[in-house]
Amino acid sequence: MVLHGPAGAGTRPLAAEDVPTPHPGEREVLVQVEACGVCRTDLHVVEGDLPPLRPTVIPGHEIVGRVVQVGPEVRSLSVGQRVGVPWLRWTCGRCEYCVAGRENLCEHKQFTGYSENGGYAEFATGDEGYVFPLPDSAAARLAPWLCAGIIGYRALKLALPRPGGRIGFFGFGGSAHLTLQLAARLGYETVAYSRNPAHLELAARLGATASVLTGTKGGPARPPRLDGAVVFAPAGPSVLDALSELKKGGRLAVASIHMTPIPPIDYDRLLFGERTVVGVESNTREDAREFLDLADRLRLESAVHVRPLGEANEALAALKAGEVVGALVLDCRSG
Repeated sequence: MVLHGPAGAGTRPLAAEDVPTPHPGEREVLVQVEACGVCRTDLHVVEGDLPPLRPTVIPGHEIVGRVVQVGPEVRSLSVGQRVGVPWLRWTCGRCEYCVAGRENLCEHKQFTGYSENGGYAEFATGDEGYVFPLPDSAAARLAPWLCAGIIGYRALKLALPRPGGRIGFFGFGGSAHLTLQLAARLGYETVAYSRNPAHLELAARLGATASVLTGTKGGPARPPRLDGAVVFAPAGPSVLDALSELKKGGRLAVASIHMTPIPPIDYDRLLFGERTVVGVESNTREDAREFLDLADRLRLESAVHVRPLGEANEALAALKAGEVVGALVLDCRSG
């Protein structure tokens, strides 16, 4: 499913085309794609919120599949192995951020489904160092782990309060529904915030301690009650909503690769008291390995809705319209 230029999700911007099977480079593997998650970042790529890096691109970076070919210098992966290919495709290893162990901030990093073709296809390539072994579980269940899960985990680490504290999740989509489960199973109290009652029903089923229906007027004022918070919603006002719920000394992680403008922040009311706001940029390979291990051991549930690859346009439109409860996944073995 090829994007020839940014366009609104409702205009069916992806074209179904036959393209040559990619050839893996010396340190790359060729993956036969079983499933690929539909992430909000894909929507930002398709609609041009993230500026184009290529004349055409195949989106998709929550890739689950089997290795069918390895480059001559690949040593850690083998043909037939179940693997995942995430958003972070490559880093330089030489810049000040890579040397300091902060490769997610690399000045030269490359991305699957953005700077290189991704997984809305039957085949995709990945660099050996950024491709991760996966368990032999249902491909659709695993796909959201490859970005929604990993980036949610990084955000959770940045926002974590004291042991047993209370953490809130603003915007309850593919990432939050995994991250909340993880926080709950690690012993934290969890609060889900969403405008959609169906999202809050899912949150309750997945172990949320409490839920809050946002966007309503005239509710009773209450004192801040969160020790930490993560904003997944790409709407700037959500940052103010989260800060208004954050207690003194709390930390807010904003896990959106693109966001509408944040309104002016009332310093005295929302920041004073040693509250901290931190933006989350991509993830490290360590984040990926840690999360994938935890997700498997803790048996995180993925609430997924599967569509055939040929319905990628409809999937993106549904995501933009807020119609998805949980995560969307494309079955790349079907048309």
